This record gives sequence, structure tokens and C-alpha cells, in this order.
Amino acid sequence: MEPSPATGGSETTRLVSPRDRGSAGGGLRLKSLFTETSEPLPEEPKPVEMPFHHCHRDPLPQPGLTPERLQAQKQLGAACAVCCVFMAGEVVGGYLAHSLAIMTDAAHLLADVGSMIGSLFSLWLSTRPATRTMTFGWHRSETLGALASVVSLWMVTGILLYLAFIRLLHSDYHIEGGAMLLTASIAVCANLLMAFVLHQAGPPHSHGSRGAEYAPLEEGPGEPLPLGNTSVRAAFVHVLGDLLQSLGVLAASVLIYFKPQYKAADPISTFLFSICALGSTAPTLRDVLRVLMEGSPRSVGFEPVRDTLLSVPGVRATHELHLWSLTLTYHVASAHLAIDSTADPEAVLAEAASQLHSRFGFSSCTLQVERYQPEMAQCLRCREPPQA
Repeated sequence: MEPSPATGGSETTRLVSPRDRGSAGGGLRLKSLFTETSEPLPEEPKPVEMPFHHCHRDPLPQPGLTPERLQAQKQLGAACAVCCVFMAGEVVGGYLAHSLAIMTDAAHLLADVGSMIGSLFSLWLSTRPATRTMTFGWHRSETLGALASVVSLWMVTGILLYLAFIRLLHSDYHIEGGAMLLTASIAVCANLLMAFVLHQAGPPHSHGSRGAEYAPLEEGPGEPLPLGNTSVRAAFVHVLGDLLQSLGVLAASVLIYFKPQYKAADPISTFLFSICALGSTAPTLRDVLRVLMEGSPRSVGFEPVRDTLLSVPGVRATHELHLWSLTLTYHVASAHLAIDSTADPEAVLAEAASQLHSRFGFSSCTLQVERYQPEMAQCLRCREPPQA
């Protein structure tokens, strides 16, 4: 006998004897009886963007590259194509002219091609969304691309310096002045073209939270270099170094063309302008290492940020203040705020986050609000870090 199904919209099961199984195969059969409910199923809440007073100060990021990074991608792609064409021409011209200086310039162009390809890859990689493992996303791939660009130039330049030193010791080589002069002239034009492609016109400085514009790599007298992307700036510095070297090679080729007995100008120009190229990468290398070592942003000081937090009504003290960057334009801050017992934590949190966002352009702020305790003044862990 089958038990009668339960009422009330619930699911019930019953065992059916072999007599009731019809023409189906043997064995007991488990049935599920469902009754439709009159009430519709509740809909899942849809994610909506919260208003400005919420903890997220920026709008939801759009998928893909930002307009600024898309511009950087186009610039790097165009410069890479130009670089490949003229690199092949310099290899042929340097071989025909037997000029180490021309081959040196070609090798520098090869390093430029590799670094630009790496920068293009890092730009693509930086668009990937954050994951539970890479919680900040892939922003730092851009910085790693710039570092690889600088390191590659240092390695290639070291090899070429060694070859130039060998040529200074041994004079058993011949230089074709005409081929060297023609190739060096084309190399200068190529580097000028690449510098024009990589140079960005636009606002020189911005503290925008999303890094929409370029924040200068170093503060100081003079105008900052108006570049909007770390990888583009590293490539631009590469091209400037190559341009200086190409001018030196051009001067040496003119001298060798009219005075063949001064063929030592070929390795000498290689030696001198390779050192200049190395020196031109020092600022970029310094700033990239500052980002990778979690240093505070160059354009944001520790004391101004601390004083701004202390100026928020209700804040008595601040500690565990940390400032760092994911890229040169993506700044992050975290801090503990000790407040009065009468202060409203939500109001303090909103005001402090708003100040950090509007005055310093931090892209992400993590603030912990806690009640002020008198013993915080003697706590070793609550003390400020010493001046570097």
C-alpha cells in the first residue's frame, strides 16, 4: 500500500511496489511528488553601485584598457614596428661598414624591441580583474615591465662596453666610412621618429585616484616629463639614450669618413654613449624599485597625510599609518584612527576617507576606527616610524 502524499506544498516520496511499475524493469522505484506553490520565488538582489558616501570613492572600473593605457598601447605598438624596421637596417649597415658603433646601436634597438613587447604584454596583463590570490589585481605588471626594460638595456650595454674595450686594445679592424655615415644618419632619423611617437602631449601632472594622468616620477625643479604611463616613459628614456648614442655615432662616422686614420672613434663613441645610456635609466630604475619596495609615493609625504588625519574632528591620535603604491599613479593608504568616546565613528571614517581621496588622490584607503586609550601614548607599536 502506498502512503498518501502529504499536503501543504511539501515534497514527499513513496515506495511503489513491483506491481505498480508497469512495463519498466524490476526493482523498487523512488518517486518524488512536487506541488507547485502559489508564491513566486524571491529574486536575487542585483548589485548596484553605491553612492559617493560609501566606502568606495571611485566608480566601478570598466573592463579593458582605460583610454590612457589604450593610447600607451598604440604608442608602444607603433614605436615597436618602427624599431624593428630600422633595427634590421642597422644590422645590415653595421655589417657592411664593419662598425661596432652601428652594431651597438642596433643592439640597443633590439633591447628596445624586447622591452616594448614586454611592456605591451604587461599592459594587457594589467587589465585582468583581481582574484582571491591576486587581490590587488595585476597593476604591478606595468612596473615589472619597466624594470625588465631597464635591466635588458643594462645587460646589452655591458656586453657592448666589453667589445668596445677589446677594439681599443686591438687595432686590427677596418671601417667603411660611407656605409657607416649613411646608416648612422638613418638611425638618427629613426630615433627621432620613435621619440615623437612615444612622447605624449597633455596635462603634466595629476593626483587623480585612478591614475588617469601621469604623476611625475620625481619631484624637483623644472617641468616634469609629460608621459602618462610607466612603460611608455621607460621606452621613451630608452629612445632618448639611443638618440644620444646615434648622434655620437653620426659624429664618429663623419670623422671616419673624412679621416679614416681616426677609426678609433668608433669604439670610443660606443664606450662614451653607452655610459650615457646607462645613466639615463637611473631615475626610472630608482622609482621602479621604490614601488616594488613598498615605499611611500614620491609626491605624497608622511607628515601631511598624518596631519590631515589628525585634523579630522574627533580624531585624537593615529598609528599604523602606511603609504605605498601599486604603480606610480595608484596610491594606497591604511591607518588606525583613535577617536574620542563622543565621536561618531561613521562620520570620522567618512571624513577621513574623503580628505585622503580629495587632497592626496589615494585610490584605496583602509581605515580602522578605535576608541582612544591613554596608554597609546606609551605603546611602542603606536609610535611613528623614524625619519629615513
